[in-house]
Amino acid sequence: MPIVGARYDLPELSKGSYFGPLLQHDQSFAVDPGKKSISNLQFAPSLNMGLPDSWFFTLYPSNDIRWNFGPPATGQTGRLFLPFDARIGRKLLNNVALSLEVGVPIIKEYPVYDFKTQVRLNINY
Repeated sequence: MPIVGARYDLPELSKGSYFGPLLQHDQSFAVDPGKKSISNLQFAPSLNMGLPDSWFFTLYPSNDIRWNFGPPATGQTGRLFLPFDARIGRKLLNNVALSLEVGVPIIKEYPVYDFKTQVRLNINY
């Protein structure tokens, strides 16, 4: 699964702010004839904003925007899945952060989820 990403710091917005787009393409190969093949592009135009007191807010932190190039999935009416996806969190220590991510579909032609919540505890070492 090829992945391409970049990061552009935005210190003029606030300390710790950045824009980090990510592209990922899921493509199956050597598929069992009885199973569906997979081909979808996943995208995350992540915009992270540093807030006061070690808080942060991120729009589209996960690559949940999807365009299905493969065969239709059950319940699929089109090719696009476009959610509203955001995360709020706080850096607790120099190497520890806790955050909550919430996602809800805006366009759900390609079914991925109805509602998403994710709690993360990041420990960097």
